[in-house]
Amino acid sequence: MLNKKYKQAQEILTKGGIVVLPSDTIYGIFCSATNREAVRKLYAMRKRDTDKPCIILIESIQGLSDFSINISDQKHKELQELWSKKCEPTTIILESSSKKNTYLHRGKGSLAFRVPSTRTKRGRELKMLLKITGPLLAPSANTQGEDPATTVTQARKYFTTKVGLYISHGKKLEASPSKIYDYTKGSLKRIR
Repeated sequence: MLNKKYKQAQEILTKGGIVVLPSDTIYGIFCSATNREAVRKLYAMRKRDTDKPCIILIESIQGLSDFSINISDQKHKELQELWSKKCEPTTIILESSSKKNTYLHRGKGSLAFRVPSTRTKRGRELKMLLKITGPLLAPSANTQGEDPATTVTQARKYFTTKVGLYISHGKKLEASPSKIYDYTKGSLKRIR
């Protein structure tokens, strides 16, 4: 069950708003991945290059179908393993040439997905949030070229307007970003 702050976040996100909260790795700035206008606003706020896709968080492997991504049984098995409860946060880049996803893949023909690791409380909270909101666009909480925010205070300096809610971890959050694997060429290739 979501606590009061996460219920507020859920309401804002489902109405097309933007929130900053701790992810299973570092602070992220979030919006609904299925709301084109929210995605446009998030890119503008982060001053992100418009041709660079962002990571999408999904609640489970089944969330890939929301993006017209069908995977083989073998890929399903490998992804299930990489996104299991015992694993570290892991992002997977998958082929996505669907025209309906152009606003997300930015013409690159691929999208990056992560199922939050539930090894931490914040990862478990995020997964509960995703169960209600659906997929979320989730880049790090910073403007392009700046260091990712490690506190809500730092995030507020980056985003002076338009963020509907900030949820603090309560202390400095310095964690490593997720591992990233490219799975667009038929086999897993670690790139971070």
